[in-house]
Amino acid sequence: MKKKELILGLVFFAALVALVIWGRDRIHFDFREFRAQLALANWWKIAIGTGCIYLAYVFRAVRWALMLRHNKKVPLFSLLGTQVIGFTAVALIGRIADPVRPYLVAQKTGLPVSNQIAVYIVERLFDAGSMALIFSSAIVLTAWLGLPGALPHPEIVRKAGYWGMVLTVLGALFLVAVRLAGGAVASFLEAAFGIVSKRLGNAVGQKIRSFRTGLDTMRTFSDFGVVAGLSLGMWLLIALAYLETMQAFTASPELAGMTAAKCVLLLAVSGVTSIFQLPVLGWFTQIGVVAAALASFYGAAPEAATACAATILLVSFLAIVPVGLIWAHFEHVSLRKVTVESEQAGEELTTDESPQQV
Repeated sequence: MKKKELILGLVFFAALVALVIWGRDRIHFDFREFRAQLALANWWKIAIGTGCIYLAYVFRAVRWALMLRHNKKVPLFSLLGTQVIGFTAVALIGRIADPVRPYLVAQKTGLPVSNQIAVYIVERLFDAGSMALIFSSAIVLTAWLGLPGALPHPEIVRKAGYWGMVLTVLGALFLVAVRLAGGAVASFLEAAFGIVSKRLGNAVGQKIRSFRTGLDTMRTFSDFGVVAGLSLGMWLLIALAYLETMQAFTASPELAGMTAAKCVLLLAVSGVTSIFQLPVLGWFTQIGVVAAALASFYGAAPEAATACAATILLVSFLAIVPVGLIWAHFEHVSLRKVTVESEQAGEELTTDESPQQV
């Protein structure tokens, strides 16, 4: 496991443990009530949420296939297995397994790993931009409509929404700049960061050039529009899965009456938490953070908040694991082996490219 990811994960986990110790004598947790919340949940709504997540994987596979079409045309649904197996690896092994998806796509299509890593970088940028746009739009629209009580701590959340909108626009402008003049942008940032550290400058320049290579997958405005539309559609499905899962807890008025705007806020919290995903340990970290957000932002009881947070993790993150394990078995893919191989391929790629940046 990469040292940085391990340190960040341990710091995050230590903060969660400290929070538990602090609240142990201040918060009464009734395990019978916790089990009752699960028993009384509307599992049809949870099933709908799971279906939304599964459909989001289809969107993700189609998006990747479309981003390859200028290099190699592949059937739209042919990369679904690479996405399902890749996210299963992340769920079980942690964020260190993120390169599994581009590595599997490279093996399946015969295209270079470097090309697929560039596509992966673009994909993640569209994910971040779509999530930021949905979050900002929901907050700004709620503020514009002036709905009372629609958001917790509205003065703080609205500022975050406005800043999110600004950052989304700046990100889009940056994307256009890199697409039109990627070499110049990379050289400029390489020189700017090189003032602080030459190694840092080389790394930034390399990332921008990789990103520019990935943007070659979108050569027209229609390419951009299709990828952006699929990204927004996918994240709207994920947001709907969150909303259905929270509203499934009918024994908790705070959760059963959850609104779309409040749901989007929790989606943002969960998304940030999932960045530092450790194997197994990260599951409990994410449950703790999401449960704390449900309790503090929306006033849900600790038992209901924890039951809901655990179910959200199951629906949005772990539900794909059984499918991924079965798919990996039929594809003769070892998750641990392919994780090691993909990480080595990424390191070799960095080593091969680094002399060109000096």
